[in-house]
Amino acid sequence: MSRKFFGTDGIRGRVGEFPITPEFVLKLGWAAGRVLSEGGHGRVLIGKDTRISGYMFESALEAGFSAAGVDIRLLGPMPTPAIAYLTRTLHADAGVVISASHNPYHDNGIKFFSANGTKLPDDVELAIERELESEITMAEPAQLGKAERVVDAAGRYIEFCKSTLPAEMNLKGVKVVVDCAHGATYHIAPSVFDELGAEVVVIGAEPNGLNINEGCGATDLEALRASVLEHKADIGVALDGDGDRVMMVDHMGEVVDGDELLFVIATSKESAGCLQGGVVGTLMSNLGLEHAILEIGIGFERAKVGDRYVIEQLNNKGWRLGGESSGHIICLDRTTTGDGIVSALQVVAAMISSDATLHALKRRMTKYPQTMINVATKGGGDISASTAVQQEVAAVESELAERGRVLLRPSGTEPLVRVMVEGVDAVEVERLARRLAAVVEQAAAS
Repeated sequence: MSRKFFGTDGIRGRVGEFPITPEFVLKLGWAAGRVLSEGGHGRVLIGKDTRISGYMFESALEAGFSAAGVDIRLLGPMPTPAIAYLTRTLHADAGVVISASHNPYHDNGIKFFSANGTKLPDDVELAIERELESEITMAEPAQLGKAERVVDAAGRYIEFCKSTLPAEMNLKGVKVVVDCAHGATYHIAPSVFDELGAEVVVIGAEPNGLNINEGCGATDLEALRASVLEHKADIGVALDGDGDRVMMVDHMGEVVDGDELLFVIATSKESAGCLQGGVVGTLMSNLGLEHAILEIGIGFERAKVGDRYVIEQLNNKGWRLGGESSGHIICLDRTTTGDGIVSALQVVAAMISSDATLHALKRRMTKYPQTMINVATKGGGDISASTAVQQEVAAVESELAERGRVLLRPSGTEPLVRVMVEGVDAVEVERLARRLAAVVEQAAAS
């Protein structure tokens, strides 16, 4: 059975358009309650980011779970990784996040964590989808779920984040700008850095329900760059709307992306003898990351794009560290999912332990120039199966030799094929990408 609603990271879409409607979300809560509590009187946690529709969907989920006889603990605005952590430590049957991550306010979504604080297995998501095909049947009145608010959720998670640094380490003398994207970390991240002793400048921490991710956060770093330079900060930390991604800016105002952050954390852990295996990137990870990791004798593997696939590969290999260029960094030695605050703290720990700036640490890895071109398709067929495309890919790969790579990747959300060429020489990479894109476009039109 293929998924009808669940994507790689829950269910997501534009508010008011099916399935992101109150009616569907109510039934989703009921169906998930039936599956996740295994017919018993279970307990779930519900958290959300700061977008205005979160109030509506929180109420809908609450009603659905209650109808299924499941008790609800409401967390209010909390980062996605906080809900994973609290689900585990409060021994709930599941955690639910109402968020569309880095998307604008008019989108929203629902994603779930298991009792272990991990993404739901495929078979559980499929079981929920099967349950959605049934009519809602309410639990007996005496068995309906009760709801209450967890008043100390923020404090619990702040203490957890702080605990991911070595006990003897603090951030005194470190000046950091924190951009909370007007999202779920607005009341969490500044406190974490402040309580660890850093001098903190806060931006993007005034959510109004509509400004989440707008001109700020991990998807728009200009405000952070300007603030780092203005305040002469050591680093800037940009989180996304739900706090599971992080991008950073060094003291020179240069952006440090997920690949570079992953490299900094990996080399620091390797030096300390606590890396526990190799590093997992994705098909989109820069070739410079792979080469830099391999050069220092660390194993490197690529997973499909998506943090769930990174985690899957880590578990298969028995490794503990992986991530994506977009800033999803997975530190399984610290937590069970991507966590922007925890990942940023691991980078700061690397700076302190090596007595080096982030600028110096990231320069130990050389990023290769990369050109990405989106080619529109008709939405059907496998472009990569075209003989002309295969021949051109082979020709481009031959020209690049060991100095680069080629990737054709269909978009998971749009009728597009992403044509990516990466190599040592930027001019050559641009030329080859355009040449290959032209052949892909011709194949798509035929």
